[in-house]
Amino acid sequence: MKFRIEHCNINVLDLAKSIAFYKEALGLEEVRRIDAPDGSFVLVFVADEARQFSIELTWLRDRKEPYDLGDNESHIAFRTDDFPGAHALHSKMGCICYENIERGLYFINDPDGYWLEILPQRKA
Repeated sequence: MKFRIEHCNINVLDLAKSIAFYKEALGLEEVRRIDAPDGSFVLVFVADEARQFSIELTWLRDRKEPYDLGDNESHIAFRTDDFPGAHALHSKMGCICYENIERGLYFINDPDGYWLEILPQRKA
Protein backbone atom coordinates (compact mmCIF):
# COMPACT_ATOMS: atom_id res chain seq x y z
CA MET A 1 0.00 0.00 0.00
CA LYS A 2 1.39 3.42 -0.99
CA PHE A 3 0.32 6.93 -0.10
CA ARG A 4 1.21 10.25 -1.69
CA ILE A 5 0.73 13.66 -0.10
CA GLU A 6 -2.03 15.38 -2.09
CA HIS A 7 -2.80 18.71 -0.45
CA CYS A 8 -3.13 20.61 2.80
CA ASN A 9 -5.90 23.00 3.76
CA ILE A 10 -5.87 26.51 5.17
CA ASN A 11 -8.92 28.67 5.78
CA VAL A 12 -8.85 32.23 4.45
CA LEU A 13 -11.02 35.31 5.00
CA ASP A 14 -10.35 37.08 1.68
CA LEU A 15 -10.00 34.53 -1.11
CA ALA A 16 -8.94 36.98 -3.83
CA LYS A 17 -6.28 38.50 -1.57
CA SER A 18 -4.94 35.04 -0.66
CA ILE A 19 -4.83 33.85 -4.29
CA ALA A 20 -2.95 37.02 -5.26
CA PHE A 21 -0.50 36.60 -2.36
CA TYR A 22 0.33 32.97 -3.15
CA LYS A 23 0.86 33.89 -6.81
CA GLU A 24 3.11 36.89 -6.11
CA ALA A 25 5.05 35.48 -3.15
CA LEU A 26 5.47 31.86 -4.25
CA GLY A 27 4.45 31.61 -7.91
CA LEU A 28 1.53 29.30 -7.11
CA GLU A 29 -1.31 29.20 -9.63
CA GLU A 30 -4.93 28.21 -9.22
CA VAL A 31 -5.28 24.66 -10.52
CA ARG A 32 -8.79 23.76 -9.40
CA ARG A 33 -11.85 25.43 -7.89
CA ILE A 34 -14.95 24.04 -6.23
CA ASP A 35 -17.90 26.37 -5.60
CA ALA A 36 -20.63 25.18 -3.25
CA PRO A 37 -23.97 25.13 -5.08
CA ASP A 38 -25.48 27.26 -2.31
CA GLY A 39 -22.53 29.71 -2.25
CA SER A 40 -21.59 28.81 1.32
CA PHE A 41 -17.97 28.01 0.51
CA VAL A 42 -15.32 28.08 -2.20
CA LEU A 43 -12.30 25.80 -2.35
CA VAL A 44 -9.38 26.97 -4.47
CA PHE A 45 -6.36 24.72 -4.95
CA VAL A 46 -3.06 26.46 -5.71
CA ALA A 47 0.12 24.66 -6.76
CA ASP A 48 3.53 25.11 -8.29
CA GLU A 49 4.26 24.05 -11.86
CA ALA A 50 5.08 20.46 -10.83
CA ARG A 51 1.57 20.10 -9.33
CA GLN A 52 2.59 17.23 -7.09
CA PHE A 53 1.13 18.93 -4.02
CA SER A 54 -1.38 21.73 -3.59
CA ILE A 55 -2.70 24.05 -0.93
CA GLU A 56 -6.47 24.16 -0.58
CA LEU A 57 -7.59 27.69 0.24
CA THR A 58 -11.01 27.39 1.87
CA TRP A 59 -13.28 30.44 1.98
CA LEU A 60 -16.45 30.21 4.10
CA ARG A 61 -19.16 32.78 3.29
CA ASP A 62 -20.34 33.21 6.87
CA ARG A 63 -16.87 33.61 8.41
CA LYS A 64 -16.17 37.23 9.36
CA GLU A 65 -13.62 37.02 12.16
CA PRO A 66 -9.96 36.01 11.74
CA TYR A 67 -9.10 32.37 12.37
CA ASP A 68 -7.44 31.49 15.68
CA LEU A 69 -4.08 30.04 14.67
CA GLY A 70 -3.13 29.19 18.24
CA ASP A 71 0.62 29.38 18.73
CA ASN A 72 1.06 29.10 14.95
CA GLU A 73 3.49 26.22 15.42
CA SER A 74 2.59 24.56 12.13
CA HIS A 75 3.80 25.78 8.76
CA ILE A 76 4.33 24.82 5.13
CA ALA A 77 7.91 24.85 3.81
CA PHE A 78 8.99 25.93 0.33
CA ARG A 79 12.42 25.41 -1.22
CA THR A 80 13.62 27.96 -3.78
CA ASP A 81 16.33 27.91 -6.42
CA ASP A 82 16.95 31.65 -5.88
CA PHE A 83 17.10 32.29 -2.15
CA PRO A 84 18.54 35.85 -2.40
CA GLY A 85 15.93 36.77 -5.03
CA ALA A 86 13.12 35.29 -2.94
CA HIS A 87 14.33 37.15 0.14
CA ALA A 88 14.44 40.42 -1.82
CA LEU A 89 10.88 39.85 -3.13
CA HIS A 90 9.51 39.00 0.30
CA SER A 91 11.31 41.96 1.88
CA LYS A 92 9.74 44.25 -0.72
CA MET A 93 6.33 42.69 -0.02
CA GLY A 94 6.84 43.24 3.72
CA CYS A 95 5.79 39.69 4.58
CA ILE A 96 8.93 38.35 6.30
CA CYS A 97 7.95 37.61 9.90
CA TYR A 98 10.98 35.69 11.19
CA GLU A 99 14.54 35.05 10.04
CA ASN A 100 17.02 32.46 11.28
CA ILE A 101 20.22 33.68 9.69
CA GLU A 102 22.30 30.99 11.43
CA ARG A 103 20.23 28.23 9.79
CA GLY A 104 19.87 30.13 6.50
CA LEU A 105 16.07 30.25 6.37
CA TYR A 106 13.18 32.61 7.01
CA PHE A 107 9.41 32.65 7.31
CA ILE A 108 6.78 34.78 5.62
CA ASN A 109 3.20 35.47 6.73
CA ASP A 110 0.28 35.03 4.36
CA PRO A 111 -2.71 37.43 4.59
CA ASP A 112 -4.33 35.29 7.32
CA GLY A 113 -1.17 34.96 9.41
CA TYR A 114 -0.11 31.45 8.39
CA TRP A 115 3.67 31.00 8.46
CA LEU A 116 5.42 29.75 5.33
CA GLU A 117 9.06 28.66 5.60
CA ILE A 118 11.47 29.59 2.82
CA LEU A 119 14.52 27.36 2.35
CA PRO A 120 17.46 27.55 -0.06
CA GLN A 121 18.39 24.71 -2.40
CA ARG A 122 20.13 21.84 -0.68
CA LYS A 123 23.85 21.74 -1.22
CA ALA A 124 25.04 18.62 -3.01
